[in-house]
Amino acid sequence: MRNFDDSRIMEQTVSSEHVFDGLILHIDHLTNQLPNGKLAKREVARHIGAAAVLPVDGDGNVYLVRQFRAPVGRVLMEIPAGKLDYRGEDRLAAAKRELREETGLEASKWTHLNDLLTTVGFCDECIGVYLAQELTRGESHPDDDEFLNVVKLPYDEAMAMVASNEINDAKTVCALALARPFLEK
Repeated sequence: MRNFDDSRIMEQTVSSEHVFDGLILHIDHLTNQLPNGKLAKREVARHIGAAAVLPVDGDGNVYLVRQFRAPVGRVLMEIPAGKLDYRGEDRLAAAKRELREETGLEASKWTHLNDLLTTVGFCDECIGVYLAQELTRGESHPDDDEFLNVVKLPYDEAMAMVASNEINDAKTVCALALARPFLEK
């Protein structure tokens, strides 16, 4: 990792107040001292974390899921993903669980692509993103509140859907881009 001198841009938290507990988010209000000595308020959404997986078969097809997303009010095409069951859960174990639950697939080859910090302006969510290969099919077992359709399509077609804004879920866009070097080998 490169060594940068960030000492002139660091903030120090001088106080923190927990203000809200939701189903998946917990909100803190921070008072931070800025590098110039002034104080600034920061609102931070705390998230347990998540795991996501891009499954790719031997023919170069990806398996995505279509599901309704209430915050944006529409159906999105995404890689299989889900939040961790508990703080500190192994992200790879969670990715394997989500792949099996949402698609019925299992993989014998796993590659860690990145740990994505999704919305750093207000949230500490971190999603471990994996590439799953050497797939075998089983039965899917979505959660009781999860309704989705599994879509199989060629990797290049998925990338074209990113370029045409048909796929715009951030974790999916990132996973597709990050997987390219591994798929070109």
